[in-house]
Amino acid sequence: MHSDTFAQLQQYLNSQVIGQNELVKQLLVALLADGHILVEGPPGLAKTRAVKVLADCIAGDFHRVQFTPDLLPSDLTGTDIFRPETGEFTFQPGPIFNSLLLADEINRAPAKVQAAMLEAMAEKQITVGRESYKLPELFLVMATQNPIEQEGTYPLPEAQLDRFLLHLEVNYPSAESELDILRLNRGEAQGHVAAQPITLSQQTIFDARQAALSIHMADNVEQYIIRLIMATRQPEQYNPLLAEWLQMGVSPRATIALDRCARAHAWLSGRDFVSPEDVQAMAFPVLRHRLLLSYQAQAEGITSNRVIAELLAQVGSA
Repeated sequence: MHSDTFAQLQQYLNSQVIGQNELVKQLLVALLADGHILVEGPPGLAKTRAVKVLADCIAGDFHRVQFTPDLLPSDLTGTDIFRPETGEFTFQPGPIFNSLLLADEINRAPAKVQAAMLEAMAEKQITVGRESYKLPELFLVMATQNPIEQEGTYPLPEAQLDRFLLHLEVNYPSAESELDILRLNRGEAQGHVAAQPITLSQQTIFDARQAALSIHMADNVEQYIIRLIMATRQPEQYNPLLAEWLQMGVSPRATIALDRCARAHAWLSGRDFVSPEDVQAMAFPVLRHRLLLSYQAQAEGITSNRVIAELLAQVGSA
């Protein structure tokens, strides 16, 4: 399968989600790599709009769930309902059974809801009572976090963070993009018809995933991924500062994620091979939520982004 269809989809999404080209690209990477996204950024930066517009372009159902401290697992998964006419309990599916799920402010939900989300993301199934139910074959969660307001939140456990393929940081758009947003919003309010969305069947997405998985990755690029991962576990071999900053390295799940995302990034770029630049482009969103920084690093204001930048500087691609 050729990547032209996804290039057209990316162009359409960029026209509807203005000033967030990186968010759009990474959404498509996650779709191709069959993973979930955690998006962090202030309110009002088109995070919800991006998923809604993508949902309009895919033959699948979309649902948004606002996570709150009083949310129950059954509000997400569904529950058994008694039917008087039959005298039996039947399962009523919840919003998690949609192909695209927007989990808004996921860190506001308590531990039991997080456990239900973890099972869904890890196993593509949920358990209610004694029964387990499979989720749709096409299943993508985009969860959001507000980095500013932390009161009344439940920090996500490392095990759940590791289940997110990517962690994106969304920033404010430029002045030019802000003007385009203003004009687009005004046009929509006046009833102007936007460009017709490109609709992809689920089979098209599955074929694209296989095409991305099949592109060539040279041995030296594969070894580069391994060296980057091992550097998070044995940082003292590269830089004493890295050893001070890192409390724990990343899991093999990060290795798999970096491989798949680098392949998806290359395929979206229209190439049939993976370059070291693809690995470097995906290192930040793949690794930033998986690195466990030391107390010393946190006290000094060292961020995961700073650590990843140092890793890329220390670990050669050749």
